[in-house]
Amino acid sequence: MARLIHLNGPPGIGKSTIARRYVDEHPGVLNCDIDVLRTLIGGWSDDFGNAGALIRPAALAMIEAYLASGHDVVLPQMLANPAELARFEACADRAGADFVERFLMDDLDRAVARFDRRGDAEPNDVWHAQVRAIVAAQGGSDALVHWHAALARLLEQRPSAVVVPSVEGDVDDTYRRLVASLA
Repeated sequence: MARLIHLNGPPGIGKSTIARRYVDEHPGVLNCDIDVLRTLIGGWSDDFGNAGALIRPAALAMIEAYLASGHDVVLPQMLANPAELARFEACADRAGADFVERFLMDDLDRAVARFDRRGDAEPNDVWHAQVRAIVAAQGGSDALVHWHAALARLLEQRPSAVVVPSVEGDVDDTYRRLVASLA
């Protein structure tokens, strides 16, 4: 049975990095990174939220079609709103696929510090600069604290969700833990 593997977690925790590695090592799996898809919408950098809202129905349709064909999809996307999360779970159900939730998490202080350092190794990467600007406009560290708390509350409501500890600088360990949790 196909699976929609949702990698949830706060910004900068490694969701996209782990998703790329997963699809690299699992031929045929689709990496449906909505943050990448939103960059296909004109004006996305001026209105990140609206671009996400515009692309999400297309992403859901793509995910459902891919799952219905019998193939897995990995979705690296922070979804802290239970209603929004339910849309993706329903998509998997309609396709006859399993919805698998993995939360990549670190403690609050480390998660905020990781985000603040995000992109330091690649200072010319416009994506990281754009995301930093978006988070700054939404409240900076206060927004990161809010999202971390919202994810913790969501975890309490999702008994089948599994937390995968994400250790900064140890992508290999985080990846191994993810793969073991999916076995």
